[in-house]
Amino acid sequence: MTHPSYQLYTPNVIFITGATSGFGAAAARLFAAHIDGVKLILTGRRKDRLEALQNELNVPVHIMCHDIRDTQQVKKDIENIPADFKGVDLLINNAGLALGADSFDTLPLEDAMTMVDVNVKGLLAMTRLLLPNMVANRRGHIINIGSIAGTYPYGGGNVYCGTKAFVNHFSLALRADLKGKNVRVTSVEPGAVETEFSDVRFKGDKERAAKVYEGYRKLTADHIAQSLLWIATQPEEMNINRIEIMPTDQSFNGLGMTPVE
Repeated sequence: MTHPSYQLYTPNVIFITGATSGFGAAAARLFAAHIDGVKLILTGRRKDRLEALQNELNVPVHIMCHDIRDTQQVKKDIENIPADFKGVDLLINNAGLALGADSFDTLPLEDAMTMVDVNVKGLLAMTRLLLPNMVANRRGHIINIGSIAGTYPYGGGNVYCGTKAFVNHFSLALRADLKGKNVRVTSVEPGAVETEFSDVRFKGDKERAAKVYEGYRKLTADHIAQSLLWIATQPEEMNINRIEIMPTDQSFNGLGMTPVE
């Protein structure tokens, strides 16, 4: 049996948005455990969770506590990244949310605009602020967390589906922009994964959130984190353009689940 003749990529400084829970926190733990010498920059709104994660991990961690909708604060924080954490070569745009599952004619306008501000504007700002150094260094990778909702719409998804369609397609267009610049782009598009996502969507209604996943084999944040680790460490000459990840019990017929028999 012959062994591969390629060299796996090793990120040096990884920047993860939305690292206080879900995919972001799981990815931080996994990267810290499996990549020697890595440094992490973790962002989110909940300082206590960021500090707890920083204290838990056995690698250098720099935290930024801000709301990704506050572009000026985000810009200031990035400008003030400590010298030891310069040279970000992997950005995981994970911060995102859904609010409600109402028909658009009854969806609160404030909720609609919040989803656009976080899922679209926040991702754009973070990417634009970190990308030039990757291009200048000819080394980097941007992984955007999209969703199958950006490809397969469903009732009550309206704005959320629209924002994730943007993320999915922006990733492909960004990939076109970066041809020949040695910066990779990947869109990771999960289906139903049990995290705090539905708690946020239903504004703390845990009973309603739990029903989304009730009675089915579940994917967890750790499943997605394992995929992120695999994608991020593939050889520099290899780009994973996009990847869909769904529970086996979920399919395209209304994106509902099939109970385990």
